[in-house]
Amino acid sequence: MLTGIEEVDWTSMRHAYGPADDVPGMLRGLASDDAAEREIALDGMYGAVHHQGDVYDCTLACIPFLLELVVDPQVQDRGGIVELLTSIGGIDLADDDELDGLDPEDEEFEDAANYAMAAAAVAAGADAFIELLGDPDQEVRLAAPCALASLHGEPARVLDLLRERLTVERDTPVRLALVQAVGRIALRHASLREETVDWLGWLSGAAQSPGLRLAALAQLARCAPARLPTDIVARVTGLLEEVRNEPPANPLAEGSVTRSATLVGQLRERREEQSAGRGTPWTDELLRTLHSALGDRVEDRIALVTAQLRSPDWQERADAVWMCNGLVHGWRGAYAEVVRLVGEQLSDPEPRLREAAASWLEGLFELARPAADALAARVALEPTPWLQERLDGRIALGRALLALARCGDARAVPVLGEALERGDIPDQLTYTISQLGAAAAPLGPVLRQRLAEVELDDQLYDRAAPLLLGLATVGATEALPEVLRVVRGAPPYRRDWVLESALRALTAFGPAAREAVGDLRRLLGSESATVATAAARALWAVERDARAVLPTLDTWLRARNPGERRSAARALGAIGPAAAPAAPALRGCLTDLDLWLRVESAAALWRVTGEAGEALPVLLAAWRDNRYARVAIAECLAEMGPAALEAEPVLRAELARPCRHNVVEGGSGSHDIPQDEKLLALCRTALEKIENVAVGETETHG
Repeated sequence: MLTGIEEVDWTSMRHAYGPADDVPGMLRGLASDDAAEREIALDGMYGAVHHQGDVYDCTLACIPFLLELVVDPQVQDRGGIVELLTSIGGIDLADDDELDGLDPEDEEFEDAANYAMAAAAVAAGADAFIELLGDPDQEVRLAAPCALASLHGEPARVLDLLRERLTVERDTPVRLALVQAVGRIALRHASLREETVDWLGWLSGAAQSPGLRLAALAQLARCAPARLPTDIVARVTGLLEEVRNEPPANPLAEGSVTRSATLVGQLRERREEQSAGRGTPWTDELLRTLHSALGDRVEDRIALVTAQLRSPDWQERADAVWMCNGLVHGWRGAYAEVVRLVGEQLSDPEPRLREAAASWLEGLFELARPAADALAARVALEPTPWLQERLDGRIALGRALLALARCGDARAVPVLGEALERGDIPDQLTYTISQLGAAAAPLGPVLRQRLAEVELDDQLYDRAAPLLLGLATVGATEALPEVLRVVRGAPPYRRDWVLESALRALTAFGPAAREAVGDLRRLLGSESATVATAAARALWAVERDARAVLPTLDTWLRARNPGERRSAARALGAIGPAAAPAAPALRGCLTDLDLWLRVESAAALWRVTGEAGEALPVLLAAWRDNRYARVAIAECLAEMGPAALEAEPVLRAELARPCRHNVVEGGSGSHDIPQDEKLLALCRTALEKIENVAVGETETHG
């Protein structure tokens, strides 16, 4: 075993963490009789030799030895080695010559060359995976189909082998892996797609187990979604019902699990924990595949997840909650019933399902309103709903209360008040007061009290900022002395941040903050644009004297830094027509290289002059150039009303888009959904104003 390993000059090679002289030990560890040693070795291979998918010279040198290990029946845990080889050789460069145009001396050339050599080396030995299709080890049989579909150079032969193996394989998870590999071949090889799609269509309706038919539908959705049956939701829900009524196959052995320190071991343990007690844990993966493949067929996906949320199996409902995440974060749709059904899970006796439901609902903000009653009921059941113990024993933020407050429900207010009085409320919950708006008015006194207790030290911003935002939201003018204490006593550390938060509160207080005039005039001269422009907005709100603030804003509007100029433009827009003398300077910003400055200046110019002629073209150009600017632009268009007639096509196009404007593949932000919902609401408002004028003109002419 591992013949010739000593003849390789490992010391001349490197991996992610330095010299590769430890690689022979890892390879021998993969063949060890000790399970812990094998796990540590595999973890080392992923962590150093194939770090984050990279291929080094030592990775290439390992390939012959890894191929030798996977065909040796004496080696245990070979399924993990097959998966490692699949990853190492899985870079497909056949249709994209990565080396063209690269300098051989460049690091990118070496990386691309290594990937190409790895793909070729593993493909050259891929016949080894054929025998593994019938290996006695289930984990090996699970890994072999994907390896063949991804790496073997004769896809037509592999396709025949996979379908042939399906006729004799009896283990359900392995049969599903065979079908998944067939779908992978269809995706990778256009010449075999029609034949494969026909076979998947046949399999989905054949006299086979419901799990296998469900797998065929999932792969059909990936390869040829147009070929899915029109009654796909009914078919899938019917198959899930059949799966639930089947006796569990291949039950996992119960027993204690030894916690692993390796990443590979932790991933394995997580999979085992998720599968524990489930007769058919594979249905989750199949449904995820199906949901992903359905893409923009939002109505079908809503119908499917709605059916899952009505399942008698709590684990299937938990799977559905997590599937809602990708659906609602990425796509627009009518989600009221989905949200209501997820809310129902908050009363389930299973804590994992309750936690999943609350976690998902907290990210919906106003979209969570159909679940408000269920959230309020859940909050009422918790002794301290602002702090809850997680399943792992750690204390976490009360998600149900956060979701209730974020959707603007007044029933969150008394609980927040109780928490504020106790002093242990998390800052994240305090920030949600802004979503409650005027309903949070009863919190004014306790917010004031808490602000009075805050020490004026280096932790001031972290402690005071959420309280100041809450006071600004509820307009608690009686807290003026406490706000001025912060303004006058803010320490140097993060002083500008503290002052900006305090000035926002003074702006909200308006004329009632007259006692702050002296402080505001002093802050107009701040060397920070953020502070100076915020002071100008506050002073305008208190005195309504544009002459007192326009010189400061004009100075910052002519600064070199685009960010400083944006602050000034926003302040001028907030002042409105009284800032008309600043219009020429705002016009000068409309051609700046900084897109956000152009947007802020165009919006301010409209608010100052009431004329859309110069601002509207700039806003529409920015709409096309940067989707993240659309909320700010739509807000201005909604204010313009009939003057925004030229924007009607882009507004209608935005409302017709099925996907959210800010969706990013592979990630999402905590405020993506409310931001997109705000954009949709603003677009509708702008269109409604345009249409109302058009209708009025038609009636007048008629």
